[in-house]
Amino acid sequence: MTQSSLSVEERLSLVKQVGEEIVTEDDFISLLKEKKTFVAYDGFEPSGTIHIAQGLLRVININKMIKAGAHFKMWVADWHAWANNKMGGDLEKIKIVGEYFIEVWKAAGLDQKGVEFLWASDAVKDDAYWKIVMQVARENTVKRIIRTSQIMGRSESDDLSAAQILYPCMQCADIFYLGIDVCQLGMDQRKVNMLAREVAPSLGYKKPVAVHHHMMMGLSQPPKTDASAVDRTIAMKMSKSNPDSAIFMTDLPDVVKKKLSKAFCPEGIVAENPILEYFKYIIFELNDSVVIERPEKFGGNLTFDSYDAFAAAFADKKMHPMDVKACAAVYINKALAPIHEHFEKNARAKKLLAQVQSFTVTK
Repeated sequence: MTQSSLSVEERLSLVKQVGEEIVTEDDFISLLKEKKTFVAYDGFEPSGTIHIAQGLLRVININKMIKAGAHFKMWVADWHAWANNKMGGDLEKIKIVGEYFIEVWKAAGLDQKGVEFLWASDAVKDDAYWKIVMQVARENTVKRIIRTSQIMGRSESDDLSAAQILYPCMQCADIFYLGIDVCQLGMDQRKVNMLAREVAPSLGYKKPVAVHHHMMMGLSQPPKTDASAVDRTIAMKMSKSNPDSAIFMTDLPDVVKKKLSKAFCPEGIVAENPILEYFKYIIFELNDSVVIERPEKFGGNLTFDSYDAFAAAFADKKMHPMDVKACAAVYINKALAPIHEHFEKNARAKKLLAQVQSFTVTK
């Protein structure tokens, strides 16, 4: 494992760029003081194709965490996806999708020196894994477990299968089985991370730190809801179930341009604006400066060196939404170009993509 040469303050600053929430920051500072390298994990269900929040944003966040001293264990949760009836409950398809996801991240610039990919289908062969699952289950009621169903994209009112009730116990056990210091997952996974922190002392484990990153919005107008801030964020998140509301990692340039041209982007409004989120979380992360190209009769080009300056100009209505959308398409297509090239030129990647695209069940 490579140790970070940065100070505790610098490492904390990097991780705070990733996490909208750190539970708890004091615990994390103590961890940074104790260890130059810490073990972090992110788990994912392989299902369908992969959109840019799962692709580009995940790579950006993981690379920052690695720079801060993380050794990342990427958990291919194939058995979890199976339990959650992804890909029609076909475990072989799920595994193919998992391999495809890995190819996407490698092509997108994931720092592979700081990452190892581990599969749940290997862990389930180990009796020690199932012992931890049982310990988690024994510490909780069915009602408590069902309260975490949000992590599976389900709700407490859904008619869950027995396998889906087992799922949170497995995800909680993953953290302890892998020896994780930091869970780096989206806000939609918050409930199971809190469950892990609750049960850790009684099972003899140290409470994991939870770093929850932002859930990028879909391109559609946000729903009107009085839900809590976290639940509202999850309700607005990018979703595969509505392909027009997300840019996928293999979307071709014309598709990207068309989707973004139709996206919700009210003039002068920064909050809950999906196009502005693309600039904040992806475009300005991948580019030192951004140029809004406009004809001279509309004021000519504008160049921004930071998202804050860009957002301020948008709020002052110095840029029209159509110019901003067109600019977003240019930079997103630039970011996706290496992925397109990889899946065109690499025979194994090309075969995996063809297989995934042939699967009819994508949820």
